[in-house]
Amino acid sequence: MSTNSKVLALKYRPKLFSDLIGQEVVSDTIYNSIKYDKIPNAFLFTGIRGVGKTTIARLIAKALNCKNNVENLCNENLCESCSSISNSNNIDVLEMDAASKTGVDDVRDLIEFSRYGPTSAKYKIFIIDEVHMLSKQAFNALLKTLEEPPEYLKFIFATTEQKKIPVTILSRCQRFDLSRVRSEELLKYIKKICDLENGNISDEALKLIVKISEGSVRDSLSLLDRALLSNDKEKRLELSDVQKIFGYFDKSHLIKIFEYIFKGDQNKTLEAYKNIYNQGVEPKIFLNDFLEILYYFKNINSLNESTKNFDLNNDEFEAIKEISMNLNSETLILFWQFTINTLGELDIVADQNISVEMFLIRLLHIKSIKMKDYKDHSDIRIKPDEKKLETKLQKKQDPINQIKSIVQEKSLDDIETNKIKTKNISIKSLNDLIDLCNVKKEVKLKYELENNVNLVSFEHGRIEISINEKLEKDFIKILSTKLLEWTNERWMITLSKKIGEKSKKESDGDAKIKLFENAKKTETYKKILQTFSDAELIDIEIKKDE
Repeated sequence: MSTNSKVLALKYRPKLFSDLIGQEVVSDTIYNSIKYDKIPNAFLFTGIRGVGKTTIARLIAKALNCKNNVENLCNENLCESCSSISNSNNIDVLEMDAASKTGVDDVRDLIEFSRYGPTSAKYKIFIIDEVHMLSKQAFNALLKTLEEPPEYLKFIFATTEQKKIPVTILSRCQRFDLSRVRSEELLKYIKKICDLENGNISDEALKLIVKISEGSVRDSLSLLDRALLSNDKEKRLELSDVQKIFGYFDKSHLIKIFEYIFKGDQNKTLEAYKNIYNQGVEPKIFLNDFLEILYYFKNINSLNESTKNFDLNNDEFEAIKEISMNLNSETLILFWQFTINTLGELDIVADQNISVEMFLIRLLHIKSIKMKDYKDHSDIRIKPDEKKLETKLQKKQDPINQIKSIVQEKSLDDIETNKIKTKNISIKSLNDLIDLCNVKKEVKLKYELENNVNLVSFEHGRIEISINEKLEKDFIKILSTKLLEWTNERWMITLSKKIGEKSKKESDGDAKIKLFENAKKTETYKKILQTFSDAELIDIEIKKDE
């Protein structure tokens, strides 16, 4: 087979340690171990598919047996040993696939073969790919030879699932974990290959290839190969073309779906999804991308250009940032859980497309987002009166509103009614606030107020508490929201460095201890102990008239 007819992953397979990308630490360590003759009995390479495990194994075989030594490893003009290893016909370098030869008999044959020294090379080398597939008995048969092999024998193992390898084998190997190749480095590499192949592909299209490959060099080259074959060299291959080839879609469409969900627009949500589905996008790919965008909504403020990993362009990044300002974490986490559950459902339903549509409808009915002054793309803000009118019209026209879940947003009519009900509510102390939480059935808030709040000062519209690491992160936000809802007034809640009072739970505990101590001093308690020496005071009940 000519070099030009090979697939890119084979055509551009590294021939020297310096050709490896993303594994500099590993290649330098191995190079030095061979150079200074500190070669381990067995190497073990772990990592995802396509990051260079088998490639490095063959490079080690070449470096150990090259006539010119590792410092002058053959590249173009190959020596006899390097040539035979590259062509996989060297009698002293045996490459075995453990997936097809898993039994103990195969390993015994290997061990028997190892008793004879190399024929023409310096070392006899056994490369075992997917070594985790070997049976337990096969691993046991390897142990002794692996620990004390002849000087001329070296083992090189490669696996994607190191956890399945017995500890007794791992302890006898020098292990190297190969990492995923960073996106920037992989993009630079496939750009270079694309130029060598005279490919006409845009940078945005190459970035999508890098993203789909997930850090695998072989996958990125295979995808590039497919893209080059799908394109007329005179025409530039753009992002939209590559999306069609690999069944991916523009993230801006998905962001639009999120926008419709947050606005509660069912018709536009389903219409946008159907447009994506009609492009040939599989439901599983859609849901996985949905999870990815959810992640960005949750963490957009902590991301920057270097952490985007080519997933979003600048416009998409800014759109997510703008929409996320009106969202709360609880809703996004709830969406995440529903998406994970739906991914599990896809394997048991006949029509996955219908399942995804029902998933989107469920999200519309569980959302509890208050889109404060939400700004749409036409730069028009919905006024309160228009919003109220829109809500009433929607109630009449949309039958789904008749069965809204209780976790949905309250309508404006409910809020107006609530204002009338809360006019007479008065909160003058922390105890009043705790009692109100009890009435409103805000169990979590009541727990925090009783257990983790150390009060510094309390006055109408303002509460000052000392800093307490035990408090939930969203405590102040939740309490402020509830106080506004209950009293129709904004309350200022501040954290102070001053040492506040003991929490209600601690104060009640101290009061109970003091009560016990006083009770034990009474004549009644002393008389009881005289009669019943082993009596113990368990609890005290105080009557109302006392």
